[in-house]
Amino acid sequence: RTTMKSLRFISAEAFVSNAEFARKNLGAVAHDLFPLLFKASYLLEQGEVIHDLVENWPLFDFNMGKLLGATMDYKEDLSHRTCSVCLESCLTGLRDYVLNQSSLYMKKLKVVDLTGIKDVEVQFCKCKKTMGRWARTQLLSKLCSELLVYLQQAQCNPGTFEISINVLIDLFVTERNYDLVVQALLKKCSCPLKICCVAFRSDNLTLQKFFYIIKLTDPSLLRKLEIVHNVHLEMEHLEMLFNSIHFPLLMSLTLPARTFNVRRFTATDEQMLANVGEKMGEMTQLTELSMSFSILTGRIQKLLSRLKTPLKMLDVSNCSLNHADMAFLANSFHANHLEALDLSGHDIPELYPSTFFRLLSHCSSVLRSLTLEDCNIQDTHVNMLILGLSPCQKLQEFKFIGNPLSSQALKHLFTFFCELPMLKNVEFPVPRDCYPVGITYPIDDASLCRFDHQKYERVAEELNLILLQANREDVKASTPLFGSYDAAVQETNNELGAYLIKSFKETLEKFTTSFNKTS
Repeated sequence: RTTMKSLRFISAEAFVSNAEFARKNLGAVAHDLFPLLFKASYLLEQGEVIHDLVENWPLFDFNMGKLLGATMDYKEDLSHRTCSVCLESCLTGLRDYVLNQSSLYMKKLKVVDLTGIKDVEVQFCKCKKTMGRWARTQLLSKLCSELLVYLQQAQCNPGTFEISINVLIDLFVTERNYDLVVQALLKKCSCPLKICCVAFRSDNLTLQKFFYIIKLTDPSLLRKLEIVHNVHLEMEHLEMLFNSIHFPLLMSLTLPARTFNVRRFTATDEQMLANVGEKMGEMTQLTELSMSFSILTGRIQKLLSRLKTPLKMLDVSNCSLNHADMAFLANSFHANHLEALDLSGHDIPELYPSTFFRLLSHCSSVLRSLTLEDCNIQDTHVNMLILGLSPCQKLQEFKFIGNPLSSQALKHLFTFFCELPMLKNVEFPVPRDCYPVGITYPIDDASLCRFDHQKYERVAEELNLILLQANREDVKASTPLFGSYDAAVQETNNELGAYLIKSFKETLEKFTTSFNKTS
């Protein structure tokens, strides 16, 4: 599929395709053509031209999302291209914008917004080398620190120190880049490039380091906070966090697994949970909440009843919800606003079928994404599921991996999917009849790949044919056995893998020591 280009865009491509010529003649280019040339350079991966465009940027703002998004001259959105060559050229160009003394009188740039960059699984750039969120955090922090060192050592024009540019970015901090980011944030006041953290993701960090860095980010500006995987945050720490720091603009909150565990609750814990719920109620912008793999049985109302703004996204997968929890969700004011819902890991047909379908009917007019993985949905439930999903005409994504469904049931479902006009992405399970007889669900990791791969391929082909015959080539259907693609996990999996091995080794050593003491 080729996207139409305007004559202006074709001319811009021709201009930037000769890097040497373009760089030499930038001074003669009208200021309002810089955005056009930037997008053309990005499409052609002309790193040197991108660098020089940013170094001499003549406008007040530089917004990556807008510059790379759909424009009248070229409708294709390039913001999902996290091309390493292009992004590194952008950031080094930004550093050199500050240092370039030949055009000081022209410097107007006040805001650089890097938050519009989208990390996706498939990259179309020619270099095939991406720069993910973690690497962008690393490079910007490094450039800010280096810039400050250079300005302190070199004889710079006094005007250079008056430059103040807010750089809006989604930070991603782990143990490996922690020190570098801390240094950049500590020196923010002195540096012409001022890191403004709009979204913050932390993984593989001690609690002490997490609490320290989160205060440095200026939480009053934070819109999204993700605390994931190897940050051992429990409810008492969450209460401390909310008591000591205010997040007035926070719209999205993701908590790590096992933040809550009601099975070992005392009266003090119950009060603590109520306090956390109250603090969340003070976050008047909060519309997205993810707290998967916590044990929240019977406490959803206590946690969510203080929220003043309806949630648009809720992930309570594997949270051991009971009927009272589901009833609260179905009857709450959140139900009519939920655009994304994840209830994976709950035996919906057995525990609360009618309550779940009531919840589904309430959110059907707005629901865009539904995830029901490992929910024990069987062939006998398919007609009921179709009935429940039929009003969800805005549904774009449906994930139901790990359910014991036969090939025949999947074909029935796929015939129905053709009727959902907005549907774009389906993640379906390996059919039950592809596994050995007697397989039990949920399937353990060791047995997950032990199915008849040839039979699966035949079934997958038939399912895609159903879509094809209904002219629904726009629907992508897949079976990601080990979960959906996560750009952040993908980028840092080496560090996380090393951490897990280290943790396992330490646990083993403790066990050996205690075993030796007892023997």
